[in-house]
Amino acid sequence: MAAPLLKIDINDRVATLTIERPEKRNAMNDGLLAEIDTFFTKPPKGVKVAVLVGTAGHFCAGLDLAEHVSRDAEATMHHSRNWHAVMDRIQFGGLPVVSALFGAVIGGGLELATATHVRIAEPSTIFQLPEGRRGIFVGGGASVRVGRILGADRMIEMMLTGRKYGADEGKALGLAHYSVGAGEALDMAQKLARKIADNAPLSNYIMINAISRIADMSKSDGLFTESLCTAISQTSPDAVEGLAAFLEKRAPSFR
Repeated sequence: MAAPLLKIDINDRVATLTIERPEKRNAMNDGLLAEIDTFFTKPPKGVKVAVLVGTAGHFCAGLDLAEHVSRDAEATMHHSRNWHAVMDRIQFGGLPVVSALFGAVIGGGLELATATHVRIAEPSTIFQLPEGRRGIFVGGGASVRVGRILGADRMIEMMLTGRKYGADEGKALGLAHYSVGAGEALDMAQKLARKIADNAPLSNYIMINAISRIADMSKSDGLFTESLCTAISQTSPDAVEGLAAFLEKRAPSFR
């Protein structure tokens, strides 16, 4: 059997997923995508948060073009839609995901990163969408996820020119939430993951599922949806425990 392309380590409610294709700068192929999909389709019991990281100096250099398969238009569309499905499982599956970024966060690697909820970038990080310089177009969700972070105008320029952004520029633009020193991203990611794991599972689920969807709604629809989320969360057993813990001046003990 071939060695796994995604190493999974579980410690204290946090699963650390390490992409292990160092000889390819952790570029994505169908096998790696399938292993990511398997994890997020059914996370191990007891895992509350996931941390996603690369190895050997790179997060993910995008689609492995050396394994490019010639497809007709229909097959290419289905391949793209499978990427969308996997990225949606990461973003909306209910498990908060923190990504530790360094080196290449390029093409499909940026699509993968922007499906995660908290992104931490080291100085070596390079954000890039080079597809336009290769005669192709993004297919793993960048036009939506990256486009909504940068705005259409800036993403067009980024793709037309093949422009690269570093960690600090990426943070300023929203591609990363934190900019840290060399070698610090994974440690910070795991600390934040443990902090997020202390939240109530239901409120975590609602936050990562509702807020981005509300952004797509009209004002009145978004406000109504917010009220529904409020009603569900504030009448849950975790809300009762959270209020009791606050009044009793102790840490809450959620499910």
